Amino acid sequence: MNNTSSMKNISSFIYGTTRLGDEHIPFKERVTVACAAINAGVWFHTSRQYGNALELLSAAFDKDRTKIPTVIAKIGGDNIEALTADIKRNLEPLGLKSLDVGQLCIGGELAQDFAAGGTSVKKLERIRESGLVKSYVLEVFPWTSQTALKALQGGSAEGIVDAFILYLNPLQRFASNELWDVLIERDQSIIALRTVAGGPVHRLRDVPGAAWKEYLQKRAVQVAPIFERSGITSWTEFCLRFARSIPNVLATVGAAAKLSNLNEFLAAKESKQFLSQDLMEEIFRLQRRWSDELDIHAEPWTM
Repeated sequence: MNNTSSMKNISSFIYGTTRLGDEHIPFKERVTVACAAINAGVWFHTSRQYGNALELLSAAFDKDRTKIPTVIAKIGGDNIEALTADIKRNLEPLGLKSLDVGQLCIGGELAQDFAAGGTSVKKLERIRESGLVKSYVLEVFPWTSQTALKALQGGSAEGIVDAFILYLNPLQRFASNELWDVLIERDQSIIALRTVAGGPVHRLRDVPGAAWKEYLQKRAVQVAPIFERSGITSWTEFCLRFARSIPNVLATVGAAAKLSNLNEFLAAKESKQFLSQDLMEEIFRLQRRWSDELDIHAEPWTM
């Protein structure tokens, strides 16, 4: 597997901090959940985009800065200068001088230049050599799949991108079919985002408004029978087994604002069981169809 040394100690479950920025939840409660995740020894995924999640994480880190977890943070921009500024916007609130893993959320001129193997490749290398960012993973969406595919096929991702990170769960596979096939054929390391696709499949299927977009509700209708046939009682466990059953998926990122939900993730990650091959193939067939019918035609940020 294309698994670089920067990823060799990755935790199979990564704690997503999206909900830590939700100010409707008491600050102290959110710190308690963050501390529980720290004590579990898992990696963290965060972003300046998540409200005051960075400030909250800093408060949790301050309790014992010898136990700061490995952090993946979104870093973006349309040029290197904007990207560098965004790195610092993530580091400063955390009280850190270096980012373990930068999730490249690049667009515009920077994305085009990187995919083409332009000067941005060397500039990203220099940022890494400076220690500001130790490792990069490349964010992928249906609407950016061509950029990632070009970077892979042209060789500009080699030596820079240690893994590809995308929404990947039973209801979502946010890479085009063409890119997905290349990722699998080349055994490229993948980090799966949004472990449970937004919630229990029966809730997404049956409760009006539970699915934030209509397409998710329709997909839940199709996947619920597969989940039921699996005999697994927990949707969380089913989704973790799904991620674990894809050989080049290193880890899955799941968000939790409640201690009970975090504990469910942590308990499920201990299992070494996989989904059966027939169930996986059934889900894969659905995902290929969904990608052609909807995903690759979607406008950015509409899914």
